[in-house]
Amino acid sequence: MKPRYWDEAARTLSRRDRVLRRLIRRYPGIHLKRRSDPFTTLARAIVGQQISVKAADSIWRRFVAVVADGRQDGFPCLSPERVATRAIPALRGCGLSQRKAEYLADLATHFASGRLDPRQWKKLDDEALIAALVDVKGIGRWTAEMFLMFHELRPDVLPVDDIGLQRAIADHYNGGERLPREAMFAAADLWRPWRSVATWYLWRSLDPIPVEY
Repeated sequence: MKPRYWDEAARTLSRRDRVLRRLIRRYPGIHLKRRSDPFTTLARAIVGQQISVKAADSIWRRFVAVVADGRQDGFPCLSPERVATRAIPALRGCGLSQRKAEYLADLATHFASGRLDPRQWKKLDDEALIAALVDVKGIGRWTAEMFLMFHELRPDVLPVDDIGLQRAIADHYNGGERLPREAMFAAADLWRPWRSVATWYLWRSLDPIPVEY
């Protein structure tokens, strides 16, 4: 489902920024979309860290086979409580490293204990939610920002540590030269309060196929 703010954001960005106007016209009918529940989305992000997409998919399938509690609407049901009861060696048996197995166990414990409670997230601003997420082992700021964009569909996230965004801003706004963080924030000020949308279209200039998390 398209985020409710998307069309308004696209119109506003098109008026303000010639680069974005061109990209928005080039990629009609596609947008950010949510793929899964919060726990599954974060667990998959941890599994995929620093390995190839092919390897991540293979490990993820084995992980799901071990911890899924049935299926709903054609998708596996991953219960944080169920994952939290699995011993680290059982998770290692899915092909996970020791560190990633510990990260997934910590994530599951955060959800099962209520330290991460999606019902409370609407009350939190972006920085407060990022702080709650990075309390989990293995979740850094970049992963938290991707989660805010792709799962929570927050409209005004600017992931300045993202290599793709750094490259796109350099290519379109600075003659190919990378900008320092503060200069990126300054350049993106024109896009408020729709920096997630601007970022998504700038990514399309590098990879026309949208990534879903």
